[in-house]
Amino acid sequence: MVLVLKPITALLIGTIFLMLLAWVLWPRKGLISLRTKSSQNMKRKLQEDALKFIFDCEYKHKSCGLHSISGNMNISTNKAAKVLGQLQSVGLIVMKEDPIRLTDAGRSDALKIIRIHRIWERYLADETAIDNLEWHQGADSQEHLMSLKEVDVLAATMGNPVFDPHGDPIPTTNGELPTYQGQSLSSLKEGDIARITHIEDEPSTIYAQLVALDLYPGMEVYIMDVTDEKIQFAANGKECILNLLFASSITVKKLSQIKPLQKEHHILSSLNVGDKASVIGISPKCRGQERIRLMDLGIVPGTEISAVLKSAFGDPTAYKIMGATIAIRKKQADNIYIKSMQNKNEQTAKLRELSSVS
Repeated sequence: MVLVLKPITALLIGTIFLMLLAWVLWPRKGLISLRTKSSQNMKRKLQEDALKFIFDCEYKHKSCGLHSISGNMNISTNKAAKVLGQLQSVGLIVMKEDPIRLTDAGRSDALKIIRIHRIWERYLADETAIDNLEWHQGADSQEHLMSLKEVDVLAATMGNPVFDPHGDPIPTTNGELPTYQGQSLSSLKEGDIARITHIEDEPSTIYAQLVALDLYPGMEVYIMDVTDEKIQFAANGKECILNLLFASSITVKKLSQIKPLQKEHHILSSLNVGDKASVIGISPKCRGQERIRLMDLGIVPGTEISAVLKSAFGDPTAYKIMGATIAIRKKQADNIYIKSMQNKNEQTAKLRELSSVS
């Protein structure tokens, strides 16, 4: 039996076939073109990530080999070897000896990528309300998309910052960086005093736990005890314990023993209803739009603030600031440092004491 198609049916099938063929073969937006472009972008991303890591190792005087690169990029050693082979073929790295080294061209490319990444991180930290755990991932995607010209314009709008929010220096437009200084927190000894200068944001699982401990660049630490497995230290008046792997993600600069340590700050969320306090400042970890909003509300050093009412669920709490009553959530209040003033109960007790004496 021979199937004979009507002319209109044959025309319809032919049209559909041509449309499918065009969708697959279209020069710029066809399926093959898009898949090829996606593959090329992934290849470039892996190469740029490898350049960044190799530069970081050179900058911090660390050994860099195939296994450390595959581990950092979370890819197999075979795939890492392929990426390194591609970089060597275009003259960006040298692999004749261990460790792997960047050529001048490779170092220049790495610095461009790092500049874009760190400026974008600073933008996310200072100009948006994005959580600090998302800064790195956001910058990671943009560093492969933005041009240096675009990032230079962005940097200019922010006053050309010199450090990213994690404490890393931002390369200049000429690719210049200050000499690496500092040492790992894990290398300190009992009795040492130091200031945190950088907190590594990779891997994200370690960074998240360091953030949860309220650790940030600029904080002073006092080493209380060091063993083969962990390090115990005081930071901002609180005791912290980290295993050495986590501690190695924190870079510090040793301070003179004479220099006084930061004292523990009282925070606004600890204020009871009826109590008054004076604002000392806002925690450095509070950045961007959230910090600007708090300052716009009058939360600046010296401002008097009092807790007037807690919500039924305890959060938020209403505070009186400069004559206005404002609701602030506990998460934000935890970032506001205060100096407690005499509360109503203390005043009443003092008056009673004076009355009994007289």
